[in-house]
Amino acid sequence: MKILVVNAGSSSLKYQLIDSETEKAIAKGGCERIGIAGSLLKHKTAKGEVVIEKAMPDHTVAVSLVLETLVHPEHGVIASMDEIGAVGHRVVHGAEEFDSSVVITDEIMEKIIANSDLAPLHQPANVIGINACKAVMPNAPMVAVFDTAFHAKMPDYAFMYALPYEDYKELKVRRYGFHGTSHKYVSEEAAKFMGNPNAKIITCHLGNGSSITAVNAGVSVDTSMGFTPLEGVPMGTRSGDVDPAVIEYLANKKGMDVAGVLSYLNKKSGVAGISGVSSDFRDLAAAADEGNYRAKLALDTFCYKVRKYVGAYAAAMNGVDCIVFTAGIGENTVSVRKDIMAGLTYLGATIDEAKNALKNDGTIHDISGADSKVKVLVIPTNEELVIARETYALVK
Repeated sequence: MKILVVNAGSSSLKYQLIDSETEKAIAKGGCERIGIAGSLLKHKTAKGEVVIEKAMPDHTVAVSLVLETLVHPEHGVIASMDEIGAVGHRVVHGAEEFDSSVVITDEIMEKIIANSDLAPLHQPANVIGINACKAVMPNAPMVAVFDTAFHAKMPDYAFMYALPYEDYKELKVRRYGFHGTSHKYVSEEAAKFMGNPNAKIITCHLGNGSSITAVNAGVSVDTSMGFTPLEGVPMGTRSGDVDPAVIEYLANKKGMDVAGVLSYLNKKSGVAGISGVSSDFRDLAAAADEGNYRAKLALDTFCYKVRKYVGAYAAAMNGVDCIVFTAGIGENTVSVRKDIMAGLTYLGATIDEAKNALKNDGTIHDISGADSKVKVLVIPTNEELVIARETYALVK
């Protein structure tokens, strides 16, 4: 079965067409600048990449263009739409209603829409993407795969905030966690690599958005992102953990309202805010090498906070068998992995510097030191494959 995987953003739409038998991407790409001038489609297959510039006033037009491209006589990869067996959609928030992926029905759509206030920046775009696909492909089964679902089995003492209990029950205020498909994929791959389904694994998804997760015997038992993706370690432009009283203080000092402060913490903070250079770790590393103090401070702060979470999660699980690095920074930034691991020798975790320096080639790299008591792995994430697998399992 061929599965179309769709990840809709507010002005973008990423896709992959995956063969469920080989689990290989037949085609992938994305629509950029939907609803604004200069919209285009980048489409990549074994034949190469094509860029199509075309006005896309909304997501329905974007989906139509993707489907037209997939069956195009020159750069298409299928003969007709009938070859697409189902569509898997990334949906950011499942709240407490969804602890697994589901086939989308009218009732399910109502619940997804109702949870939009928990993810106001992302959920509406996901809904638009689903509706756009339904309009163009009315007979294809649609599946929702939730970012939060993998974390849904966290124990209550891990997801609770120390607020009045009524605010959890009535307003749904709790830790949800995100990047679930990535943490699920790499933790499963690590367990298979080790031949130990009961392993205690700490997965470090390090990118422009970063989160750390404690996975015990395949179950997420704690994770660094919380009610929103703002909590946790510092990220590209997100602050990560701060004292909540900072919001009032900044509002008073800078003349901002709550929305203004949250925008400040989400878009102007993180390593970009500390460094004043960039949110891109390659730029930070180059600046630090040239003697830029703030760039080095940003990198040191990031690595320190990740290291703290790893230590906390080793304590939460009463041990750790494996530490996994994944996502853009985790897979590709040698110095960040080295700096994080340098402070974890008390766990018996060490790395081999030569193995750590190996270039990411899309395969699992075991970078553990010869004397390491903890397996240290670099595993390229594949969230689209998780979505395809979940979709296939539900509709086959």
